[in-house]
Amino acid sequence: MAMVRQALYRSLARGLLQPWFRLSRGLTLGVRAAIFASDGEVLLVRHTYAPGWLLPGGGVERGETVIDALAREVREEGGIVVSGTPILHGIFANEENFPGDHVACFIIRAFTREPWSPSVEIAEAKFFAPSALPADTTEGTRRRLSEIIAGAPITPHW
Repeated sequence: MAMVRQALYRSLARGLLQPWFRLSRGLTLGVRAAIFASDGEVLLVRHTYAPGWLLPGGGVERGETVIDALAREVREEGGIVVSGTPILHGIFANEENFPGDHVACFIIRAFTREPWSPSVEIAEAKFFAPSALPADTTEGTRRRLSEIIAGAPITPHW
C-alpha cells in the first residue's frame, strides 16, 4: 500500500508541480558554438535584427537535446555540419540580456561546411582570425573566445 501511495504522490507531483515550475521559474536554455577551422579562425554570425557579431547558436526547443539544438542551429546559421563530438566549454547565465536564460557554449573543431546563404535571421556568417575580430563583436563572444583561446578565467555570466 505504501508503494502505491508513493507512486501516486510522484505522479501528482510530476503532473502538478512541473508545469507550475515551468510557468513560475521561466528558465530558458540556449546553445552557442565556438567553431574553429583548421587554420584557427572562428565562425561568427551577424543577425539581421540585432547589432554585433557573435557565436552561432539559438534556443533549445522542447523535446530537443542540447546537442541536437546545437547541430540544427550551426547548420541553419552557417552551413556547418558537425562531424565530431562538440566539447562543452561551460553553461552561463545570460541574465543581462534575457532574464532567466542560460547558454551552453560548445567548442567544435570537426565539421564540414555546406553551401550557405544569408537568411531572414542571419545577415552574414564568416570566419575570422581571433586576433582580427570585428570591432562590434559582442562582449559575451569576446569573453568566451578569451577563455577558450587564451585560457582566461571562466566567468559564470554570458
